[in-house]
Amino acid sequence: MTSRLLALTFDAQDPQRVAHFWARFLDREEVREPDGGIALPSRGWGGRGDPGDGAGFDLRFVPSAEPRRGPNPWHFNLTSDSLDDQQDKVARALELGARHLDIGQGPDATHVVLADPGGNEFCVIQPGNKWLAECGFIGDVAGDGSPETGYFWSRALDWPLVWDQDGETAIRSPLGGPKITWGGPPLAPKAGKDRVHLDLAPLPGGDLRAEAERLISLGAHPVDIGQKDVGWVVLADPDGHEFCLLPSARE
Repeated sequence: MTSRLLALTFDAQDPQRVAHFWARFLDREEVREPDGGIALPSRGWGGRGDPGDGAGFDLRFVPSAEPRRGPNPWHFNLTSDSLDDQQDKVARALELGARHLDIGQGPDATHVVLADPGGNEFCVIQPGNKWLAECGFIGDVAGDGSPETGYFWSRALDWPLVWDQDGETAIRSPLGGPKITWGGPPLAPKAGKDRVHLDLAPLPGGDLRAEAERLISLGAHPVDIGQKDVGWVVLADPDGHEFCLLPSARE
């Protein structure tokens, strides 16, 4: 049994504002959830011919009163088809409420670093990037992590490794869509609970507790973030980044 990636979830002090930005930018529907969160359902897998953004997982934005304590452990790299397309996407993001962000990329950088209205970092990548070819508008979800964490997630999701070199690892679903990448050491120090995390669920018919035990056997460990009788399990990967295992009925 393996887990399915359901969503990339963002803590936000104003989830409605951040969700509205991404819904308009990615052309996704906004769905309000009972817990006050907002989901943007996936528009399906696919490459550049896909009418959606090519990501086979939802985005979720949930209320959180905690302030940011540093860069997020994950960010999007978004693709472009031409220099004009890259400029148009940057202009569209700024129009919707994004802002330019200086993370030391320098004036000669060919990618554009932005932050959404909640301060979440993302990049619009220059055209012709072979690494992101055929990955869709969301080219990859880039994370800070060791090779051990890349191997863990490959086994957890049953996604093959598509890169394993010089401490950097990447996986991609056999169905296509974005890659998930880890940049290797040195790792940034962790500053409290992550504000962006992955949500998983057992495949239909799977048992939540049994799947949690499998993930722990692969290198995860339980963590306490204050959850009580919530009906799901909070774990952390080998680098200590939290993720949630939700009941398969959530699908």
